[in-house]
Amino acid sequence: MALSTLLATVLCTIVLPVLLFLVAVKLWEVYLIRGRDPSCPRPLPPGSMGLPFIGETLQLLLQRRKFLRMKRQKYGCIYRTHLFGNPTVRVTGADNVRQILLGEHRLVAVQWPASVRTILGSDTLSNVHGAQHKSKKKAIMRAFSRDALEQYVPVIQEEVRAAVQGWLRRDACVLVYPEVKRLMFRVAMRILLGFEPEQIRRDEQQLVEAFEEMIKNLFSLPIDVPFSGLYRGLKARNFIHAKIEENIRKKLEEDPEGPGGPGCRHRDALQQLIDSSRTAAEPFSMQAIKESATELLFGGHETTASTATSLIMFLGLNPEVVDRLRQELRSKGVDLQSLSMEALEQLKYTGCVIKETLRINPPVPGGFRVALKTFELNGYQIPKGWNVIYSICDTHDVAEIPDREEFRPQRFMAKPSADASPASRFQYIPFGGGSRMCVGKEFATVLLKVFLVEVVTQCNWTLLNGPPTMKTAPTPYPVDHLPTKFSQHVPS
Repeated sequence: MALSTLLATVLCTIVLPVLLFLVAVKLWEVYLIRGRDPSCPRPLPPGSMGLPFIGETLQLLLQRRKFLRMKRQKYGCIYRTHLFGNPTVRVTGADNVRQILLGEHRLVAVQWPASVRTILGSDTLSNVHGAQHKSKKKAIMRAFSRDALEQYVPVIQEEVRAAVQGWLRRDACVLVYPEVKRLMFRVAMRILLGFEPEQIRRDEQQLVEAFEEMIKNLFSLPIDVPFSGLYRGLKARNFIHAKIEENIRKKLEEDPEGPGGPGCRHRDALQQLIDSSRTAAEPFSMQAIKESATELLFGGHETTASTATSLIMFLGLNPEVVDRLRQELRSKGVDLQSLSMEALEQLKYTGCVIKETLRINPPVPGGFRVALKTFELNGYQIPKGWNVIYSICDTHDVAEIPDREEFRPQRFMAKPSADASPASRFQYIPFGGGSRMCVGKEFATVLLKVFLVEVVTQCNWTLLNGPPTMKTAPTPYPVDHLPTKFSQHVPS
């Protein structure tokens, strides 16, 4: 009697709940698979949909790139999953990604997860469509013209040089990643948003902490309740917005006549957005400008900080590349005291080092789209309304290039083959592609070139922990923050 009671208790408290949970997971999978379009003969991609409602979001947030690599190894270059509240197809490989990127407005449209849209805002360049996207893109592109970049170079050099000299003065090691993040934050605040140095010094600590909190919770479950990731991200975002609004109001007071008004030798990206908003048919929207400015700050410093850290890492592991960089600077006769766009454009090998770093550690892992209609991709159907994530990091990982595991900047010195397939140029997509290619591509290249020139001419350095473990959240960074010892470089 006691045994039968014990068995009944075990069945009720352990076995039955487990069975019910497994049945619920199976019913969830069946329910979602029924979402396939019966008018399309192609099957859904292989994959799994995870737990009811939350899908595989928690696994992605906890494991990041490890989770994605495991899924790719199990299911191939196209597989289904359920992320951030939506059935999703993840796409890898040059030919597959090419169809997604060139299918903008025809097959797919941009649609980031709900948490990203909520925190960054719906009026940002990455979220708007059609004429609104063209208008915003045109305004920002003016701030990244060659003439504008020429005027940014001295500011970038000033900030980078001051940071590097600070590293050289330290007896202890430098944690490169947080240091570089602060450096790139200051550059973005000055150049993209037009903040004065004294403003940045006054508010830097609070702004950096708020930005860290916002970015940490950018990809979170879309639940806005106290202490949730989304709640914390919005609270940090609101603080950043308040500081940006102060600067916008200051700009409006100083330049009341708008475009062509007195007192501006060049107009930063934030000023370009203000000017564009004034000349547009719609009424001026402070909220829209704040959202766009926050997006600029995210794109202008988070990604460049990730890549600059990777540059220090790869060059620390490959000293022969540092020697060749210095050799190029000597052979080109670059004026190190006053860099210019013309001088930077001559540094071809320096550009190749940046490209190779972006190939191995692209700062943006991928992009989000939504299917506008059901379409076929490499033998599978992508149902209308499903999310589509194209992977940059995985596409680089599977690219058909020689020695892809090695750091070899010289691979980019060769000209593309004339008989290369149309898809081959999508083997390397650190800035995305198609009509949504990153508008700050040239700005990032100039910033990273100035950074490289200053570091290799002033410093020798040693990575104290050797090759670090990398993590992605949301951009790649070394888990140990890359402790490094810098010393003064004395040219031979």
